[in-house]
Amino acid sequence: MTISLTLACIWVVAAAIVAFLPMQMQYVPGLTLLILAVPLLVFIGIQHSFWVVLLALAGLVSMFRRPLWFLGRHLWGRLREGGT
Repeated sequence: MTISLTLACIWVVAAAIVAFLPMQMQYVPGLTLLILAVPLLVFIGIQHSFWVVLLALAGLVSMFRRPLWFLGRHLWGRLREGGT
């Protein structure tokens, strides 16, 4: 297994551990994992193909669907406020 996929597996285990924390304690490690996901996806893309990145991105969205939904609604609201 390549280093990028090994790091991705470690990232998944870390995300599962963070999910066991109480909600108030999930913010900082969850945001850190979300930020670290971007360079990890790029690294996977460099070592593998676009299709592997799409699979990893699907896993990321699956694990962070609620925070990403909240972030999307927040950004959409800010865009709508700025337009009027």
